Amino acid sequence: MKDKTKIIHTRSGRGPVKTVNPPVERGSTVLLPTREILYGDGKVYGRMGLTVHRELEAALCLLENAEHCRLTSNGLQSIALAVGAVLEAGDHILIPDCAYGPSRRYCTRRLSAMGISSTRFNPTLGAKLDDLVQDNTKAILIESPGSLTMDIIDVRAVVQIAKDRGLITLFDNTWGAGVAIRPLDLGVDIVMQALTKYPVGHADALGGAVLTNSARLANKIAMCSEDWGISLGPDDAYAGLRGLRSLHLRLKQHEEGGYKVARWLAERPEVECVLHPGLESHPDHALWKRDFSSANGLFSLTLNETSDEKLDKFLEAMKLFGMGFSWGGFESLLIPCDDQLDRIEGDRIHDRAGPLLRVHVGLEDPDDLIADLDQAFAAMHA
Repeated sequence: MKDKTKIIHTRSGRGPVKTVNPPVERGSTVLLPTREILYGDGKVYGRMGLTVHRELEAALCLLENAEHCRLTSNGLQSIALAVGAVLEAGDHILIPDCAYGPSRRYCTRRLSAMGISSTRFNPTLGAKLDDLVQDNTKAILIESPGSLTMDIIDVRAVVQIAKDRGLITLFDNTWGAGVAIRPLDLGVDIVMQALTKYPVGHADALGGAVLTNSARLANKIAMCSEDWGISLGPDDAYAGLRGLRSLHLRLKQHEEGGYKVARWLAERPEVECVLHPGLESHPDHALWKRDFSSANGLFSLTLNETSDEKLDKFLEAMKLFGMGFSWGGFESLLIPCDDQLDRIEGDRIHDRAGPLLRVHVGLEDPDDLIADLDQAFAAMHA
């Protein structure tokens, strides 16, 4: 049975009534018939999740080819939970310079308050990352493609270093969404996703997930989740599950639109470089082609040198592209990124002429999106 069929036909933890979608149980207290069940597997309170949560977990396990899943209330919380579950005071973690800003902030600010140190590394290091491993290094965080700059990390090289050194690998797979890449199949230990993005798909709910095939790590993740009181509301869980049913179909359209818009932008005189890993012009395209099976609608670009005034004219002239954080919904977005860039010396993002923009191509007709960008560029020069 194909994956896109399996994810539609999950029926986990259902009662006798077989509706197509699972019931949304908005409850905290769960009434139980016996003391044995009361103190059984621990899933006896609303915070641990009810029917819709069990089915979402089952669907996500199918998506990522995982055996264990823990839900969180958002994507950042999934990173915090996974990292926090496997590290303790005195440990050290390596984090890629291209990681999502709040994830990097958590590792450099919050972990340091917990007695855990971190080192940021250039995402292009590959096997040379081994030189940064310290005696107390416990884990390596991977995000590929990297947030904002679309760097592709050599996952196989990092996994090999981790196995040789006895380290834990954690992969933020929000961009791949379990469709473009399955990191667990490449030997990664733990995968995290922001369900807020492509799984929910409609920009109207938040959620996150942590997945693994290791029972030992799953137990650590579960204990940390319980200690921190992490939970996902039933309505957000329902939105995530409903979105998963159409994920493969939506991602195909995002991918096709993304390629069309990216190729058009690459020919514009205002554009210095389009950072789309699926394009042969991307510096890491060979790595992407080796490990990924598809793309989506998210990519970045750098403009040629331009003034802030002209950039603002361009951004404010957009009619179909909205300017807002997050991505993965049906609507197209475009944001300037320079204000949130914080990169170490030697990172290639420093070698650019003008501002960095991130584009999310939604489900609109790409010709309409191209026309919108065209008139925005015209406004820039007016």
